[in-house]
Amino acid sequence: MNEKNPTSLTVDQYVSIFPTEIQILLDQVRAAIKEAAPEAEEVISYQMPAYKYHGMLAYFAANKNHIGFYPTASPIIAFKRELVGFKCSKGAIQFSLNQALSLDLIK
Repeated sequence: MNEKNPTSLTVDQYVSIFPTEIQILLDQVRAAIKEAAPEAEEVISYQMPAYKYHGMLAYFAANKNHIGFYPTASPIIAFKRELVGFKCSKGAIQFSLNQALSLDLIK
């Protein structure tokens, strides 16, 4: 792993950096994305795992108190009602580390 150049990491290497309990959550997000978009290409972009299929689909990342899921702005608008209760911004959803991930919502 090249820590001086985080963009050279693979998604497996990115996940392995975190404690086991965070790795489990990251693997769950990764599996949900792969299930929903099996043909998507898995890459590292902006130093985060990302998925491309005819353009960028989504990114995700571990943060101090949450898992960030970045599906771009359109899904945030489209699923506004389903996102009530989650901290969101224009292109991001925060899943608190002390709550179960909403894997159906991610899919």
